Amino acid sequence: MNKRKIRIGVMPQEQIRARALAIARGEYCPKPTDPKVWFPSMRSLAEVLSDKNRALLRHIAETHPASLEELAQSTGRKASNLSRTLRTLSNYGLVELKRDRRCVRPIATVTEFEIRA
Repeated sequence: MNKRKIRIGVMPQEQIRARALAIARGEYCPKPTDPKVWFPSMRSLAEVLSDKNRALLRHIAETHPASLEELAQSTGRKASNLSRTLRTLSNYGLVELKRDRRCVRPIATVTEFEIRA
């Protein structure tokens, strides 16, 4: 399993927005050590990186499922539930959803996390 670590930051939504605007205006240049993904609260972070979702990421990284249906069968979860979860994880850059012909292949892009609050 190829491990990739990502830095995650937690700060209020207003500060995330102000930081993004400062970067866009050229007033702030992010350091290479700055978090790449931001959450507005520990609660939202905990929901996205729940034990169940981290286990799902590990499972994807280890088994390399060819489709959402294959992942649903191997995990025992419903495809509709998985699709919703994978979209959320994809929005945060933790999963890549590759379209292959008629199916979607999930790829875990991150398997380790460094959280800064």
